[in-house]
Amino acid sequence: MRFTANYKGVIMKELYETSKTEGIDEKTVHRMLDQLIENIKDSKKILIVPPDFTRCYSYSGPITAYLYEKLSKTMEVKIIPALGTHMEMSYKEKHEMFGDSIPESAFIVHHWQDDTKTIGEIPGEFVKEISNGLFDESIEVEVNKNIVDGGFDNIISIGQVVPHEVVGMANYSKNIFVGLGGRQMINKSHFVSAICGMEKALGVIDSPARKIFDYGQKHFLDSFDITFIQTVTTLQEDELKLHGLYIGKSRTPFEKAAELSQEINIIHAERKAKKVITYLNPDELKTTWVGNKGIYRTRKMIEDNGTLIILAPGVKDFGENPEIDAITRKYGYCGTEKVLDIYKNGGFENQIMAAAHLIQGSTEGRFEVYYCTKPENLSKEEINSVNYSWESYYEIIKKYDPKKLKEGWNTMEDGEEVYFVGTPALGLWLAD
Repeated sequence: MRFTANYKGVIMKELYETSKTEGIDEKTVHRMLDQLIENIKDSKKILIVPPDFTRCYSYSGPITAYLYEKLSKTMEVKIIPALGTHMEMSYKEKHEMFGDSIPESAFIVHHWQDDTKTIGEIPGEFVKEISNGLFDESIEVEVNKNIVDGGFDNIISIGQVVPHEVVGMANYSKNIFVGLGGRQMINKSHFVSAICGMEKALGVIDSPARKIFDYGQKHFLDSFDITFIQTVTTLQEDELKLHGLYIGKSRTPFEKAAELSQEINIIHAERKAKKVITYLNPDELKTTWVGNKGIYRTRKMIEDNGTLIILAPGVKDFGENPEIDAITRKYGYCGTEKVLDIYKNGGFENQIMAAAHLIQGSTEGRFEVYYCTKPENLSKEEINSVNYSWESYYEIIKKYDPKKLKEGWNTMEDGEEVYFVGTPALGLWLAD
């Protein structure tokens, strides 16, 4: 399905394709991208903004590679992965995600601490209203300097729409405001989401954080020529399937992607589980900062006084950078009340995204989290110091082997019933 939109006097077709079962084939993807390319064929300089490797299942890699191959023949093309606060992509990760046809010289690295420019400010009155009075500070709207001063004729933002712990449903303008954002926007949007209640936001399109990004989009980002490519995917028996592809400049592609994602990426279990086991791909998730998706996405189906076992063979740090790692080690996942008390006493000055993360990673005593790492990566003492329990990855997989567990309910040899989630980043698991 497609319709025609008017953007600052320019007529552009918005392109929509949905396949809930079989998935969208490569030929259809290329046909849609060719239509986008036709719309911008007179451009001289293009900026592509895909996600980083923590979104390796987004189908953004093949889309980025195809666009680069076609566009770079007639114009200058640069690629800036939307890192947010995540660590820079390695050479190996780039090649695994985007293939080997894009030269290193095409990539730009986003540095959230010092690579941004302020393009506006969201008023404190608005923030107070959407947070029900819980937070009333204004928020600087910061984006990577290349958006503002890079001289790009067009910007193509690519990303996966999936249930998300901060913004409810990931992507759209979040790819710019967080993925290419600065300290203040990342700090405050995350904090607003945390204090408003992560479990209330998960899987919701119009969450408090989304309202912040929508305000910034409407008032400050619409002056830039940005086309959004939104994907919806699943991983079925290790096969990545693209179920939705939506392209356009308006909010509609995001809305259509979010509606589809709510349908196929939210899994409703018939009951809560006493024990949930989830697996963190070691190539994708290397810190608790991103690995805690194993907590966020499964917590709503864990029984009170239940157990969550996180199989984390690749987790080696708590934060994606030394600053966040240090503050996580200092305070740990100590619960909302204590984190807010530390915040009120100045403990997170200019670092309230860390406060938000510690709140979101806390169980509030409702269930127990076992982070099962390789001891040479993170020791028992280190895991215990941030208020999680620990078990050796090598020992735990003797009983709970991720290669043998199937998605959903499993009955172990001793009769124990557990629920297994193999790729937590791809969904949200709920039970009444």
